[in-house]
Amino acid sequence: MSKLAFDNEQYLRTQSAHIRERISQFGGKLYLEFGGKLYDDNHAARVLPGFQPDSKLRMLLQMKEQVEVVIVINADDIEKNKIRGDLGITYDRDVIRLIGVFRDFGLYVSSVVLTRYHDQAIAKAFRARLETMGIRVYHHYDIAGYPSDTAHAVSEDGFGKNDYIETSRELVVITAPGPGSGKLATCLSQLYHEHKRGVKAGYAKFETFPVWNLTLNHPVNLAYEAATADLSDVNMIDPFHYEAYGITTVNYNRDVAAFPVLVAMFEKILGQCPYKSPTDMGVNMVGNCIVDQNAAKEAACQEIVRRYYAALCDQKQGKGSDETVRKLDLLMRKVGAEPAIRRVVQPALDREAETEAPAAAMELPDGTIVTGRTSDLLGAVSALLLNALKKLAGLPDELHLISPVVLDPITHLKVDHLGNRNPRLHSDETLIALSICAATNPMAQMAMAQLHKLRGCDVHSTVVLSSVDENTFKRLGVNLTCEPKYQG
Repeated sequence: MSKLAFDNEQYLRTQSAHIRERISQFGGKLYLEFGGKLYDDNHAARVLPGFQPDSKLRMLLQMKEQVEVVIVINADDIEKNKIRGDLGITYDRDVIRLIGVFRDFGLYVSSVVLTRYHDQAIAKAFRARLETMGIRVYHHYDIAGYPSDTAHAVSEDGFGKNDYIETSRELVVITAPGPGSGKLATCLSQLYHEHKRGVKAGYAKFETFPVWNLTLNHPVNLAYEAATADLSDVNMIDPFHYEAYGITTVNYNRDVAAFPVLVAMFEKILGQCPYKSPTDMGVNMVGNCIVDQNAAKEAACQEIVRRYYAALCDQKQGKGSDETVRKLDLLMRKVGAEPAIRRVVQPALDREAETEAPAAAMELPDGTIVTGRTSDLLGAVSALLLNALKKLAGLPDELHLISPVVLDPITHLKVDHLGNRNPRLHSDETLIALSICAATNPMAQMAMAQLHKLRGCDVHSTVVLSSVDENTFKRLGVNLTCEPKYQG
């Protein structure tokens, strides 16, 4: 398992303090665009071991009396049923989920903004659903020529036709279920309306990656390129920051390309631009809280390899491109990594060669490798889960945790009633069967009690898994990779 590379407690303290400083810089009102994920930031947790997936949310709780959250969603994404890849749910469902998560943490969610709205039928139905939940909903519209035609954007026919979002707190966090939702345009629209009303307000951006005060080719920053390989994002030196201060910092191509347009908009809205570079706009303190550079570099290299395997599998399934695979291969070479650095790869391949059937391997928290093979009743990853839980519970490997009294009716149902061609249990079915056995079998109960220890473990399968098995591993928090080939 990865060594700790990140001081999460230091991060919570320093990040909230830095944001408070930025609020005071603008006279007490700040619109903060949150790039990436405000919650469930599993990428950051993988490349910076010690960073918790909910760290950014917990950071905001340090100042929750000052914070309100506005969630932005592109109405066209609602209409297209766009899916959030890491969770497998639609963007509109994720908005509902995020509202619940933020409220459960004690954060005030004031409203939802439907951007690029033009009376889409499904978007209207979603608005009605939000309103029944007591959520205020606002509409923002397409602006011809945005963002390049700044004169039109900063006018009554541009931002002026958008709804003004009523806010009441000092820090307004603008977040979204995914990219392309319109967070920046929402912030700029609000600055326009606030300025018209004589309210002093500012804008800042929170973007975790790339980390501005790490080097351009630091593996943590290259892991960000790997994560966005399909978007063609590229890290680069911020030329505006270097020109203004003579200091080298890292940003990414889209922010650098858009900065001159943002400067023009700020000048039209506020009379002057408060920033001299894209780096100036940021408030990210993640780079200051890395406590073990070597551990961070090692974890980032592992992430690049994982992304490479994911791209190979997407390519195999017709969901990815050759270009994405080539880019990830180049990034691996750049950091000096190769697939073999994943300790679970070779044991899985060896087990497959030994059994002549699909196999899988997992690295447990203490570094032990366990494997699973395909049998008549269990798929390889189902066997792997049971073997891992037995090992963690200190149970003998030859012990059968699932009773035939439970197993036989499930296989009978699958084959004789549901039309499956083989009786093998998927991973979710295996865990359900194990949980039933745990009600009467103390050994099965001991195994079930180990499930939380699988979070963060590495797993490799010698075949592409079914969506059912893949989703089970996602929910368990396991870092999964697969060989780009199908069973059979």
